[in-house]
Amino acid sequence: MNLFKWLSLVAVILVVAGCTTAPAPSGSQGDWVGYKQSGQASFYGDKFQGRKTANGERYKHGLSTAAHRKLPFGSKVKVTNTVNGKSVIVRINDRGPFVRGRVIDLSKSAFASIGNPSAGLLKVRIEVLR
Repeated sequence: MNLFKWLSLVAVILVVAGCTTAPAPSGSQGDWVGYKQSGQASFYGDKFQGRKTANGERYKHGLSTAAHRKLPFGSKVKVTNTVNGKSVIVRINDRGPFVRGRVIDLSKSAFASIGNPSAGLLKVRIEVLR
Protein backbone atom coordinates (compact mmCIF):
# COMPACT_ATOMS: atom_id res chain seq x y z
CA MET A 1 0.00 0.00 0.00
CA ASN A 2 1.48 3.33 -0.97
CA LEU A 3 1.94 6.17 1.49
CA PHE A 4 -0.97 8.27 0.16
CA LYS A 5 -3.49 5.43 0.56
CA TRP A 6 -2.18 4.62 4.03
CA LEU A 7 -2.44 8.26 5.18
CA SER A 8 -5.95 8.52 3.68
CA LEU A 9 -7.03 5.42 5.61
CA VAL A 10 -5.61 6.82 8.85
CA ALA A 11 -7.38 10.15 8.24
CA VAL A 12 -10.74 8.43 7.69
CA ILE A 13 -10.30 6.37 10.87
CA LEU A 14 -9.46 9.52 12.87
CA VAL A 15 -12.49 11.40 11.51
CA VAL A 16 -14.82 8.52 12.34
CA ALA A 17 -13.31 8.13 15.81
CA GLY A 18 -13.68 11.87 16.41
CA CYS A 19 -17.41 11.68 15.70
CA THR A 20 -18.13 9.23 18.49
CA THR A 21 -19.19 10.29 21.97
CA ALA A 22 -17.36 9.55 25.17
CA PRO A 23 -18.44 6.29 26.78
CA ALA A 24 -20.93 6.40 29.65
CA PRO A 25 -19.91 4.86 32.97
CA SER A 26 -19.84 1.10 32.67
CA GLY A 27 -22.74 0.80 35.08
CA SER A 28 -20.96 -0.94 37.91
CA GLN A 29 -21.65 0.46 41.35
CA GLY A 30 -18.00 1.43 41.82
CA ASP A 31 -18.15 3.87 38.92
CA TRP A 32 -21.01 5.75 40.58
CA VAL A 33 -19.85 5.89 44.22
CA GLY A 34 -19.95 9.49 45.42
CA TYR A 35 -22.29 10.61 42.63
CA LYS A 36 -24.64 13.32 43.93
CA GLN A 37 -27.82 14.78 42.53
CA SER A 38 -30.51 17.13 43.79
CA GLY A 39 -34.14 17.49 42.81
CA GLN A 40 -37.54 16.18 43.76
CA ALA A 41 -38.48 12.76 45.05
CA SER A 42 -41.86 11.16 44.62
CA PHE A 43 -43.16 7.79 45.76
CA TYR A 44 -44.92 4.80 44.24
CA GLY A 45 -48.70 4.88 44.45
CA ASP A 46 -50.69 1.98 45.85
CA LYS A 47 -51.50 0.68 42.36
CA PHE A 48 -47.87 -0.44 41.95
CA GLN A 49 -47.93 -2.84 44.92
CA GLY A 50 -46.98 -6.29 43.61
CA ARG A 51 -46.13 -5.16 40.08
CA LYS A 52 -42.78 -6.11 38.58
CA THR A 53 -40.00 -3.54 38.67
CA ALA A 54 -37.46 -3.12 35.87
CA ASN A 55 -35.08 -5.63 37.46
CA GLY A 56 -37.85 -8.26 37.72
CA GLU A 57 -38.61 -7.98 41.44
CA ARG A 58 -42.11 -7.35 42.74
CA TYR A 59 -42.59 -3.89 44.21
CA LYS A 60 -43.40 -3.86 47.94
CA HIS A 61 -44.32 -0.67 49.83
CA GLY A 62 -42.49 -1.83 52.95
CA LEU A 63 -39.05 -2.25 51.40
CA SER A 64 -36.54 0.58 51.09
CA THR A 65 -36.24 0.56 47.31
CA ALA A 66 -36.27 3.20 44.61
CA ALA A 67 -36.27 3.96 40.91
CA HIS A 68 -33.58 6.02 39.17
CA ARG A 69 -33.11 6.63 35.46
CA LYS A 70 -29.44 5.64 35.22
CA LEU A 71 -27.99 4.18 38.43
CA PRO A 72 -27.18 0.47 38.28
CA PHE A 73 -29.59 -1.96 39.90
CA GLY A 74 -28.44 -2.83 43.40
CA SER A 75 -26.86 0.58 44.04
CA LYS A 76 -27.29 1.80 47.61
CA VAL A 77 -28.30 5.45 47.71
CA LYS A 78 -28.63 7.85 50.63
CA VAL A 79 -31.64 10.12 50.09
CA THR A 80 -31.78 13.24 52.28
CA ASN A 81 -34.79 15.50 52.67
CA THR A 82 -33.18 18.94 52.30
CA VAL A 83 -35.89 20.63 54.38
CA ASN A 84 -35.74 18.53 57.57
CA GLY A 85 -32.36 16.76 57.16
CA LYS A 86 -33.82 13.26 57.53
CA SER A 87 -32.19 10.52 55.44
CA VAL A 88 -32.97 7.01 54.27
CA ILE A 89 -30.87 4.44 52.45
CA VAL A 90 -32.54 2.74 49.50
CA ARG A 91 -31.60 0.12 46.93
CA ILE A 92 -32.18 0.87 43.24
CA ASN A 93 -34.37 -1.80 41.62
CA ASP A 94 -36.41 0.11 39.05
CA ARG A 95 -36.21 2.77 36.31
CA GLY A 96 -37.82 6.19 36.51
CA PRO A 97 -39.02 8.71 37.40
CA PHE A 98 -39.92 10.07 34.00
CA VAL A 99 -41.28 13.44 35.14
CA ARG A 100 -39.06 16.49 34.64
CA GLY A 101 -37.36 17.66 37.84
CA ARG A 102 -37.81 14.39 39.70
CA VAL A 103 -34.59 12.53 40.37
CA ILE A 104 -35.84 9.48 42.28
CA ASP A 105 -39.04 7.55 43.01
CA LEU A 106 -39.04 6.06 46.49
CA SER A 107 -41.01 3.19 47.93
CA LYS A 108 -43.84 4.46 50.10
CA SER A 109 -42.15 3.42 53.36
CA ALA A 110 -38.83 5.04 52.38
CA PHE A 111 -40.62 8.28 51.47
CA ALA A 112 -42.59 8.23 54.75
CA SER A 113 -39.39 7.81 56.78
CA ILE A 114 -38.07 11.20 55.58
CA GLY A 115 -41.26 13.14 54.86
CA ASN A 116 -45.04 13.20 54.85
CA PRO A 117 -46.54 11.18 51.96
CA SER A 118 -49.48 13.59 51.81
CA ALA A 119 -46.99 16.19 50.51
CA GLY A 120 -46.49 14.05 47.41
CA LEU A 121 -43.04 15.46 46.62
CA LEU A 122 -39.90 16.24 48.61
CA LYS A 123 -36.82 18.28 47.82
CA VAL A 124 -33.95 15.82 48.18
CA ARG A 125 -30.25 15.31 47.70
CA ILE A 126 -29.09 11.83 46.72
CA GLU A 127 -25.64 10.31 47.10
CA VAL A 128 -24.53 6.90 45.85
CA LEU A 129 -22.90 4.95 48.67
CA ARG A 130 -22.17 1.72 46.76
